[in-house]
Amino acid sequence: MMRFLAWMFSIASIGAIFGLGAMAALVWHYGRDLPDYDALKSYQPATISRVYDRDGAIMAEYLTERRVFAPIDEVPDLVKNAFIAAEDRNFYEHAGFDALGIVGAVVDYARGGRLRGASTITQQVMKNFLLTNERSFERKFKEIILATRLEQVLTKDQILELYLNEIYLGARAYGVAAAADNYFGKALENLTPAEAAYLAALPKAPSNLHPVRDHDIAVARRGYVLDQMLRAGFLTQAEFEEADAAPLATVLDGSVEPELPPVPPRDYFSEEIRRQLVGQFGEEAVEGGGLTIRATLDPELQRAAGDALRARLVKWDKERQGWRGPLTRIEPAALTGDDGAPSEDAWREALAATRAPGDIPGWRPAVVLKVGDTTARIGIQGVPEDADGHYIGVGDAGWAKPELERGGVGRAPRKPADIFAVGDVIMVAGETEDGSEIRDVPGDALVDAGLARWSLRQIPELQGAFMAMDPVTGRVLAMQGGFSFETSVFNRATQAKRQPGSAFKPFVYAAALDNGYTPSTVILDAPISIDTGAAELWRPTNSSNRFYGPSPMRVGIEQSRNVMTVRLAQDVGMDLVAEYAERFGVYSDMPHHLSYALGAGETTLYQMVGAYAMFANGGWRVSPTLVDRVQDRWGETIFRQDDRLCPDCRQDWRSGELEPVLQPNSQLIMDPVTAFQLTSMMRGVVERGTATRLQSLGLPLAGKTGTTNEAKDAWFIGFTPNMVAGCFIGYDNPRPMGRGAFGGTLCAPVFEDFMEIAMKDRPKLDFPFPPHAVMAKIDRSTGRRLSDDASGAGVALEAFRLGEAPAVGEYSGGAVIEGRFDMFAGGDLPMRLEQDEPSSGPASGPASGGAPADGGGGGGQAPAPPSPSGGFGSGGLY
Repeated sequence: MMRFLAWMFSIASIGAIFGLGAMAALVWHYGRDLPDYDALKSYQPATISRVYDRDGAIMAEYLTERRVFAPIDEVPDLVKNAFIAAEDRNFYEHAGFDALGIVGAVVDYARGGRLRGASTITQQVMKNFLLTNERSFERKFKEIILATRLEQVLTKDQILELYLNEIYLGARAYGVAAAADNYFGKALENLTPAEAAYLAALPKAPSNLHPVRDHDIAVARRGYVLDQMLRAGFLTQAEFEEADAAPLATVLDGSVEPELPPVPPRDYFSEEIRRQLVGQFGEEAVEGGGLTIRATLDPELQRAAGDALRARLVKWDKERQGWRGPLTRIEPAALTGDDGAPSEDAWREALAATRAPGDIPGWRPAVVLKVGDTTARIGIQGVPEDADGHYIGVGDAGWAKPELERGGVGRAPRKPADIFAVGDVIMVAGETEDGSEIRDVPGDALVDAGLARWSLRQIPELQGAFMAMDPVTGRVLAMQGGFSFETSVFNRATQAKRQPGSAFKPFVYAAALDNGYTPSTVILDAPISIDTGAAELWRPTNSSNRFYGPSPMRVGIEQSRNVMTVRLAQDVGMDLVAEYAERFGVYSDMPHHLSYALGAGETTLYQMVGAYAMFANGGWRVSPTLVDRVQDRWGETIFRQDDRLCPDCRQDWRSGELEPVLQPNSQLIMDPVTAFQLTSMMRGVVERGTATRLQSLGLPLAGKTGTTNEAKDAWFIGFTPNMVAGCFIGYDNPRPMGRGAFGGTLCAPVFEDFMEIAMKDRPKLDFPFPPHAVMAKIDRSTGRRLSDDASGAGVALEAFRLGEAPAVGEYSGGAVIEGRFDMFAGGDLPMRLEQDEPSSGPASGPASGGAPADGGGGGGQAPAPPSPSGGFGSGGLY
């Protein structure tokens, strides 16, 4: 017996040795080329980056995978226990793999059951991160080796954190935090046991456990997880019974109202933030880095900007453009049921399949179902059908005159068939009895909101942009880059390079005021011919085709006189004008052509508003910014726009002490007296010049209009001490906008509507008077100094630097003597000027022979204006 036992022990020992050797050989063989699991120590999964507006509300998300990273200490025990019970009950006991689980899986398979992997959570982490989904012994063995190694370098909680944040749970959700939001509209800490169990059921087959499509299977799998939680002691019997009986209600079937606010769709502001941050940090960091981005956007002002711009574009389109037809068409057969009558299920499905913008407040897509003698029956997206259906009459679409091929519009429609056909997809808006649009009201609450009729709408061809910012901090408060982001993502505030026309003139005047000129300096407004080296002389004119003789500089900017601006630019030198334009950020490398003095170059609204902000703040450098701060996924600040130092900010503050003072780091790029003089002159644009409609605002307001040659671009940029805003309007492919299209008629109304809302709760500040300046009364027409007791409409109160104010009865830097114009400061201004720089081609400004109407050129493509007929430009006044 002893010899037999010894023999058996020897056999067992030899077998064990050979077994261990074989196992070691297998580990060596399969473990040679395994991935480096050390990378998991510092692994950071791709996580949603979120943008928050000024009020702390989410305004956008950037992502490649919908994942919100949840640190393990922020994951509730209920959620952790649900996944452990469903996937790996012995997670905290095993060393990476569960030997008993593997044996059990083999036994079940031998008995004819389904082959299951018996993978632990650690093994699943290794498979998800480093291996493939191949079902083979080799992959399973590698998985076990890697899992064992991983358990030696990471804690159990670290492994569980990787698992819960990486795993795919269906509905485009990666990780438990994103899944809780997608399915239940909740944060993790608010999940019920039934909801946590459903999430834990998903890893096995997320595509086959959809809560709506696979409802019964999903409920059964949820019941299994709840049972495992009960067996593991994670739930009491009462909790189990309550959770098992609960309905599977989710956001996806509409039976649950999300607790978390929905993320707004992308818009011009959030997309521009993304574009700028990608340029700074890279696409991977922005769309997968889990950044927290604090934007400068003021939601109320953003709504006001969008409403103001859209209202003006729609008004112009209705009055000038005519009806261009439906958005698209649906085959009439797709709208009806078996009986041939319109079927609500059919038309709703067909309408939902069309592409129509959903980001225009108050507007809804609709489809024409029937055309009658006086009305057309329509089906409206998101609006329940009532007993009689919904109708639109000719009176609610009377503006829809047909657009003619030769231009212009035809006669007004007389019957619905003149406008509509069955299957037309159109845009409509609900109106009250007084004609007001109904906005921000669900479709089933329109009647309670006072719905009286449906009115036809049309997306305008004319486009534009609007932007507002704080002139002191540079924070962009609102930016609307077009009529509708869903219709066109092109941001006309930052991406459209257009000619600013007379909106550029203040930079010419700024260069002059900083170099010896004053607001009362007299400049000759008379015909001039400029030899540019081209075949024809350039003869710029004013918009009125009239010349007004010697006039003070103030009148030149108030009335937007082209000839005065050209003379001024020639006298101070285009090299100096270009230097100022570049200093203010209007251009990066401006050619020294005289046409650029009239705004013939191309720039963006973003750059122009930023440049005007430096007039408003007294000459301090400021740049527009869309972002205040960026934090990484751990809360560390990686970018802060305000980089001023505050040495006393870390000290304890006591009541009665002064608040800490930030050290200024801005650069003064302009004499404050010049900024005040220029602001005063541009206040005259509002009070007496090309933007007088803005006087109704009752604000200390300065600004400048701009309209380019043939009215292809219209501008207005205005400012108060605490707000600067600008508007641009024009076709994307520049072409004339028609009679009456000026900066003062198109853009000034947009500015007016916006400022009525923007300034209602802001202080009405006046522009501060700069030090080292004095005030003197000047004759507005002649520029001559008047006595201090002079009064009347012809008196202008002008600012001068100390020692520069003329004596009573004298002129500032010049005089009109016996009909001959003399400029003491700038020399004689002859009737013919020679351009120092010759033409360099078709985009060379004046060398092309034209003069921009209102200082600009044709807009968009060629910086120089076209050659005018008869050798005269159309000039510019507005």
